[in-house]
Amino acid sequence: MAAVIAIVGRPNVGKSTLFNRMIGEKKSIVDDISGVTRDRIYGDSVWNGKEFMVIDTGGYVLNSDDIFESAIREQAEIAIDEAEIILFMVDVTTGITDQDEFVTRLLRKTSKPVILIVNKVDNNARQLQANEFWSLGFDNTLFLSSISGSGTGELMDAITDILPDDSTVDKDELPKFSIVGQPNVGKSSFVNALLGQDRNIVTDIAGTTRDSLHSSYKKFDKEFTLIDTAGLRKKAKVHENLEFYSVLRAIRSIEEADVCFLMIDASMGLESQDLSIFSLIVKRRKGVVILVNKWDLLDKETNTAKEFEERLKSKLAPFNDVPILFISVLEKQRIFKALELGLEVYERRTKRITTSKLNEFLERALDNYPPPSIKGKFVKIKYVTQLPLHYPSFAFFCNNPKYVKESYRNYIENQLRKEYNFTGVPINIYFREK
Repeated sequence: MAAVIAIVGRPNVGKSTLFNRMIGEKKSIVDDISGVTRDRIYGDSVWNGKEFMVIDTGGYVLNSDDIFESAIREQAEIAIDEAEIILFMVDVTTGITDQDEFVTRLLRKTSKPVILIVNKVDNNARQLQANEFWSLGFDNTLFLSSISGSGTGELMDAITDILPDDSTVDKDELPKFSIVGQPNVGKSSFVNALLGQDRNIVTDIAGTTRDSLHSSYKKFDKEFTLIDTAGLRKKAKVHENLEFYSVLRAIRSIEEADVCFLMIDASMGLESQDLSIFSLIVKRRKGVVILVNKWDLLDKETNTAKEFEERLKSKLAPFNDVPILFISVLEKQRIFKALELGLEVYERRTKRITTSKLNEFLERALDNYPPPSIKGKFVKIKYVTQLPLHYPSFAFFCNNPKYVKESYRNYIENQLRKEYNFTGVPINIYFREK
């Protein structure tokens, strides 16, 4: 799971400018998540081969003087709780202010790494002025200009120097299932029903009501981890700092999961926010099972499961090769079937296919439908192999990859799904030059 890097500090020191530069102007950016909560508040970056999530706390620090102290305390303390590294930003043009000293006192209470960033250092005079900030007592102090970008490379290097290498991080090999969805669709009730009916619980690590809750669980002779998350609200409804961080935790739980159970309310159907969550799951290349809860409350004469499923899949297109299960958490209908489906999707997601079998598949696919020529250019696909990633990815080596049409890419993906059953699993297909 990607580490979280939080930028804190008083208003108007340049936090958002630095944030935009860290996630928006580097070629190593993986994704910029928007639409789930407030735009441009958090995004992903990669530097020196290490992934991390950057959080801009400046988007919700209130500027009113009379409530500044409580607002800055809240956002800084939540950042301390949630982040692996804290970037504390100050402004060289104002010198050290009372507010800077207030944040400094908060950050001295944490054992987590803090990097002090003195911003707007863009000439020799300001370089000398910036030395004043060493008096705040942070060993990791860097001078930069977030507008021009001067010094941001050194900052990114400092961040990745602190983050551990993947090889040194202990990885829990248990399959992880995350239950996500809008608030009040029955996620926690689903987990409680599972935990209450089965006594093969290994551990139960509880947090607050806004935390993700991890439970180790044993069923069908398999052990796995259930992650119950706070609901992801529409961005217009995310007002308070704690609510924002509950959304962050839900997104992190998607990152952490192997398979996500997207729970929707049968009476509400698939709403735009559900589609945003689904899109996020697919972008992260996680397995997905859709659980339609409260199915027992619907009138079956006007709502058949087949019709409901067809409507869902039409909205989910183009990726609609997903298992859909109709459940009632209240009546405990088919809740264990959900776990069976989750384990099946996990097995598909971790499936490895030998190169020899893939090339036998490729030969049949090419015989049935060879790549069409474009402007007299013919595409000849030589061979295919599965890439060594945590989710199914396949590289097709050919002579003219840029002439492979999207329709042919879709054909190859559909044939792969038909041949090897990747239901519920997003897959990646690359055409590379041989």
